[in-house]
Amino acid sequence: MEEKEFVNPIDPDKISEAPGLIEYAHHVGSAIIKPEDKGKIKGRSLSAMYEQTDQQLLQIKEQITLLAKQVEAIERRKSISEKIYEAKISFQPIIGNVYHLYRKEDGSYQVSMLSDHEWGRQKPDWEYLSSIRLLGDHTWEVSKADVHI
Repeated sequence: MEEKEFVNPIDPDKISEAPGLIEYAHHVGSAIIKPEDKGKIKGRSLSAMYEQTDQQLLQIKEQITLLAKQVEAIERRKSISEKIYEAKISFQPIIGNVYHLYRKEDGSYQVSMLSDHEWGRQKPDWEYLSSIRLLGDHTWEVSKADVHI
């Protein structure tokens, strides 16, 4: 038997060798293909991009602000701690306990275990500055300040 050469009955001008690459439906059962407005697509994409990046930038700015506040608090605690360590401390302070800072008549500082109202009749003539607490990193936290240290 001889093989007959196949002849496509459809007009070659009405078919495509690569139907997936044409920009219109290539047969009756194909999905409807409508051309998109590329400007509209680009506009939506840009709008979404701006919204997302603006939101991310705002979050980063909020984080930067928080970090800056934390830096200021640590620097203040460090400065206060330096002043307190220059004061006379006649005992071994324990981490987490509250102590009291006074200014003596000669301008020097004194750390005491007694608060201003615990002295009784023998209270020295010291100016009460604030209550302070020793933290785990050996810095001091001002818990109640009557006078700026």
